[in-house]
Amino acid sequence: MEKIEDILFLSNSSSRSLKLVLLLIVCLQVQCQERVVKHISTQPPSPAMAPEIRNRFGRILLSILCGVITGLFCALIVACLVRCFIGYMNKTPILKGPVVFSPKIDPKTLQLALGNENQLLGSSPNGKYYKTVLDNGLTIAVKRLEPIEDDTPEAQRKSAKRRIQQELEMLASLRDRNLMSLRAYVRESDRFSLVYDYVANGSLEDAMNRVREMQLQLSWDVRLRIAVGIIKGLQYLHFKCMPRVFHYNLKPSNVMLDAEFEPRLADCGLAVLIPNLNTAASGYSAPECFQNCRYTDKCDIFSFGVILGVLLTGRDPTDPFFTEAATGGSLGRWLQHLQEAGEAREALDKSILGEEVEEDEMLMAVRIAVVCQSDLPSDRPSSDELVPMLTQLHSF
Repeated sequence: MEKIEDILFLSNSSSRSLKLVLLLIVCLQVQCQERVVKHISTQPPSPAMAPEIRNRFGRILLSILCGVITGLFCALIVACLVRCFIGYMNKTPILKGPVVFSPKIDPKTLQLALGNENQLLGSSPNGKYYKTVLDNGLTIAVKRLEPIEDDTPEAQRKSAKRRIQQELEMLASLRDRNLMSLRAYVRESDRFSLVYDYVANGSLEDAMNRVREMQLQLSWDVRLRIAVGIIKGLQYLHFKCMPRVFHYNLKPSNVMLDAEFEPRLADCGLAVLIPNLNTAASGYSAPECFQNCRYTDKCDIFSFGVILGVLLTGRDPTDPFFTEAATGGSLGRWLQHLQEAGEAREALDKSILGEEVEEDEMLMAVRIAVVCQSDLPSDRPSSDELVPMLTQLHSF
């Protein structure tokens, strides 16, 4: 037994020794290979191999450069295609037929009513006004704008129609008691028809004409309520809308009066949409509109100041009386001259003179009308400041 154990011990020890020797040989072989590789890599290439290496390196750089240029070009094409597709998807389609924003109006009924003979309420260089009664008994007012010019290119006409359509949808979202809300619009082949609520008393211009002809009596209380309603409508447009909305064409013919003589502003923002809309309202436009064609909220304030002056004096600012040198050339300068001379009472409409308290209110309103018609826009108050100034004259 002892011999067998000795033999096994010797065999095990010899196998371990053999393994150690083999491991040592492998390590030496690896080290030799690493030295050979380092030696080869440190040796400079032979002159015969240098052009081949340079050519291969140039081909690699050229391939990389071509790949980069091709990738950039393909990315640019893909980006343009994606942008065109997104623009096409976001492009507002030109709608045909009635676009209704009120549940009380049925599109088919409206289309049928517009095709019938309607009562003409009035006309202006911008279009005609009609009174229409729908089948459900609802009375509406329709303003049919003048046709879009035919001599413009077709692409420009489509662009103009699309822009008008987008703005009309924005204007239809405006909701205030002192605004004429757009209830619907109809795009015809060459024009737009705008649908509003019908108001019984017509425009402020019609009312003041009847006052001058002694056919209508408007007390100071009613006139001040009209002025407060107009400035509240401007306050909504200037400070409560995002983005801000300017009227652009504020004048008595665009101030409608309901059955209680509550004013509602009409044609808000239309002047900037329709190039041929008549905005040259002599006597109501701010001087900077003619000087630099720049329109701001202070231009609306100037127009309001003229309307307030009309309510106080009963005079039309286009009256030849204001062309005389003694009046200063405008309603505002005439009021300013009388105020500075302490004779503002002489400018007031004689039909509203009466109680002393009311006269004091009217004289304060003259001051407000004068400052609203200041030559410098920065000197005019904002609509947000004018609302408390006017409401404090009388409790509303």
